[in-house]
Amino acid sequence: MQLVVARVGRAHGIKGEVTVEVRTDEPELRLAPGAVLATDPAATGPLTIETGRVHSGRLLLRFAGVTDRTGAEALRNTLLIADVDPEELPEGEDEYYDHQLMDLDVVTEDGVEVGRITEISHLPSQDLFIVERPDGTEVMIPFVEEIVAEIDLEEQRAVITPPPGLIDDRAEIASSREAGEAEPERDEPDEQGKPGDEQGKPGDDA
Repeated sequence: MQLVVARVGRAHGIKGEVTVEVRTDEPELRLAPGAVLATDPAATGPLTIETGRVHSGRLLLRFAGVTDRTGAEALRNTLLIADVDPEELPEGEDEYYDHQLMDLDVVTEDGVEVGRITEISHLPSQDLFIVERPDGTEVMIPFVEEIVAEIDLEEQRAVITPPPGLIDDRAEIASSREAGEAEPERDEPDEQGKPGDEQGKPGDDA
């Protein structure tokens, strides 16, 4: 199975290094020196990683045969693709590869259907499930223990305990909008036909 593990960014320096947007939970394995990666577009690869290092929080790679800034810039936006055994499991407990999570049904603990995972977004702070609802809209669910209670690969589902507003925000917005659009109450006209105009003013004696 082929999986996208990174996207090449801009060139760094003048010796052929590039920044990369990591799309794997195991960059030390998938993007290690010596790794040979297929590419999209295919014409730019395969690429062999020659060196890798972290600089200012970003991973920098240099590929064999790419020795200057011009060559590095030519690779910009190239997707790096690794061959992964579909039966292979991550070393850490409660860790999963993206392909294992794709297309899982997402339900709440009480069985309410939320949707289907269509994408995993790897952000610096956390990972997100991009979930397509039955009506075609999308919701983002943080892949954290407090929200994702269970991943059941045998049943092909992810069980979540969403906090208020995470998946029902549209209903709350609609409810608020309807309340705001409700017609305000009107004072009944007094005997003189002027709404809310009483015989005495506030503070006056009767």
